[in-house]
Amino acid sequence: MTVDRYIHLFAGSFILLSLAFGVDASPLFMSHYWLFFTAFVGANLFQFGITNVCPMGWMLKKLGVPEKKA
Repeated sequence: MTVDRYIHLFAGSFILLSLAFGVDASPLFMSHYWLFFTAFVGANLFQFGITNVCPMGWMLKKLGVPEKKA
């Protein structure tokens, strides 16, 4: 897998998990404060779309994840 795919995978799973923990109707509900994490991930994706700079991508590259398929 590439950096781009990992970013999408992590962002999607973080959003779904934080929604499951932050919405009243969820059986996994813990607190409404989990919705701040959803907003943080969304804001980070928005910032990445504008600036093309992603902290998660930077960390994955440092860990040796390939940027593109060979």
